[in-house]
Amino acid sequence: MSVKGQVALITGAAQGLGKGFASILLQHGAKVALTDVQEDVGKETLAEFQKAYSPDDVIFIKVDVTSEADMEHAFRKTKETFKRLDIVVNNAGIGGEGDNMWEKCVDINLKGPIRGTRLALNYMRKDRGGQGGVIINVSSAGGLRPQPEGPVYCGTKSGVMMFSRSIAADRENEKQGVRVNTLCPAFVDTPLVAALASGANVTDADSAKQKLAAVGIMTVEEVAEAFFDLVKDPSRNGAVLAMSKHLGRNFLRFEGDPPPQSPPPAPAPAPSADSS
Repeated sequence: MSVKGQVALITGAAQGLGKGFASILLQHGAKVALTDVQEDVGKETLAEFQKAYSPDDVIFIKVDVTSEADMEHAFRKTKETFKRLDIVVNNAGIGGEGDNMWEKCVDINLKGPIRGTRLALNYMRKDRGGQGGVIINVSSAGGLRPQPEGPVYCGTKSGVMMFSRSIAADRENEKQGVRVNTLCPAFVDTPLVAALASGANVTDADSAKQKLAAVGIMTVEEVAEAFFDLVKDPSRNGAVLAMSKHLGRNFLRFEGDPPPQSPPPAPAPAPSADSS
């Protein structure tokens, strides 16, 4: 599937992974609405992209993903500006385990993607006036296995994965042209991981640093390439793509999933002519 001429809305797009996702889409001819709560950084990213690409192909909208009004405004403005919406990336996320942070972590990391997905379905389903499209919800390797250093963060990311798989399993959404996939990267060179390396927003800083060293840190570009594959492959719906520096990419399988399709058998060779 080509993304040329298609329109994407990305949350948490001012920096880090969201910026990387926007960059690879713009490189391939898409138009992008950058959304982020960090207005100053978002405008800097907007100026950078408008210089590198067409100024008419990218906009910035200040959005707090915990605000229903902000999110609705972002979707409406994107559609009004670009006349369509094909790709929604629910990427905004934070770490937070302390008494003053854990609820905000839940509101951003879990409620944000739920809110964004519901709005995306309203804008992209064919029976609601859309052209279909794809939703990519960004979970984490931390949502795939217990992590005692960040139980709230991991709980939110696990929730994102199961929510996304459940929406994808609704055949009515697929029938109306909308795919939903989940990306679960391990550590990436972003401000979130930099904070983790400093011991912020975790319950055990030493354990977190040991895991960083053992698992390795990917570049934003590496994750963006995997993200782009999820976007452009029309056969992927309900996919969960995990990736890390040392283990590479791995599409996860779950109990009850249909068996993977085997390639068709090679045709039998034609019989040779009788030369006797």
